[in-house]
Parts: sequence; structure tokens; C-alpha cells
Amino acid sequence: MNEISKEVLEQQEYLLYIYTPFCGTCHIARTMLDKIEAVHQENIFYEMNASLYPDFMQDNKIESVPCLVIKKGHDIKEKIYAFQSTGNIYRYLLEYQPELFRDKK
Repeated sequence: MNEISKEVLEQQEYLLYIYTPFCGTCHIARTMLDKIEAVHQENIFYEMNASLYPDFMQDNKIESVPCLVIKKGHDIKEKIYAFQSTGNIYRYLLEYQPELFRDKK
């Protein structure tokens, strides 16, 4: 997972994992995302420490952590707070990042 930057935040599309360092649930969610990246052998998600980006949190009405923000075409399409399972996260990836599941030759 790569740390978010101002340049990435200005992009049209990204998957952003928002956490705080002392949140136990955030660590569990991070493990799910790490497993997904390991299976695909690539960085899929960006990460953001919520404590360091209070303006982003307020401007985008992020209610709690962990949160997975899915941005497509300048709009936030989803804010996922209940990660539930790796399979649940895959459901969102199939919808918003189908290219991850195409045959790579």
C-alpha cells in the first residue's frame, strides 16, 4: 500500500484506505487489504492516516475509521465502513476495478 499524496488526491480515481494508528478494527481491515494486494501482487490501495488529514476528513464527511473510499471520475462513489470480510471488499473491487480480474498476458 502506498501512502496518499496531494497529487493522488487530485486524481480522478483511487481506492483509499483511511485509518488511525491505534484503532484495532483498522488493523484487521488493513490485513484484509494486504491479503488482496498479495494475491494480485500489486499495490491497489492508497492509505491515509486520518489524524494527518483533518480537512479531507471534514470536506468528504468521513464518519469513522476504518473507511475505504472509492473515487471514480472526480466523485466519491462509495465510503465503506463495515469491511466485514475479504469477500465483501472483492465485491466492490469487481464493480469498480474490474480490470484487476482480467487475464494478464
